[in-house]
Amino acid sequence: MKLVVGLGNPGSGYAQTRHNVGWLVVDEVARRAGATWRKEGKDAEVTEVRLGPGAGEKVLLVKPLTFMNASGRAVAPLMSFYKLEGTDLLVAQDDLDSPFGLLKVRMGGRHGGQNGVRDIIRLLGHEAFARLKIGISRPPAGWAVPDWVLSRWRDEEKNDLAELVRLGANAVDVWAVSGLAEAQGQFNGTDLRPPPPPKAAPASVPSAGTAPVSAPGGAGHTGGHVENPEEG
Repeated sequence: MKLVVGLGNPGSGYAQTRHNVGWLVVDEVARRAGATWRKEGKDAEVTEVRLGPGAGEKVLLVKPLTFMNASGRAVAPLMSFYKLEGTDLLVAQDDLDSPFGLLKVRMGGRHGGQNGVRDIIRLLGHEAFARLKIGISRPPAGWAVPDWVLSRWRDEEKNDLAELVRLGANAVDVWAVSGLAEAQGQFNGTDLRPPPPPKAAPASVPSAGTAPVSAPGGAGHTGGHVENPEEG
């Protein structure tokens, strides 16, 4: 059995905030499987799905109801009850240190300031579990981190967000069925950001003793449109 935890905050007011992208991923996994969420005690919603061919791999999806900073309170008892190891756990989380559009799967490591992961590490007593990290970027100038992670997605981000959630759900499937290395191999190259504009060619420098050719009538340019690499 595997445990996949989507980090987020409960309540409709948080549903479409950046901090709740982990919930969006596990909701998508459950939707595909036609699974229904149920309350598990007071600290979590859970649902069980089968992933993969045939009978599939049994996976318990978890949404902590404790608010982000106390996520470990929902996760640790389930790990203990089902007698699971760290290698059986995947946590889907938002990641401030990755640009929006980037998705990666990693094993272990520190919490990186993500308070839900911090609390899970604290209550499990170790860092040895997998994370599905979905970039939300650092806050723009003038934004405090708490305000940024609790802000809603902008309209222009929603298409890429839907694709990241779809790919995140695919990564959960691959991790559960084929393991960490396969999930990393398939998804760690995911980057939905537009490619940077090509660098402009350096201006040619007239050779010594050669006067530059002036435009007719002393005009500063030829009168044609000057391309701006930032336009369009």
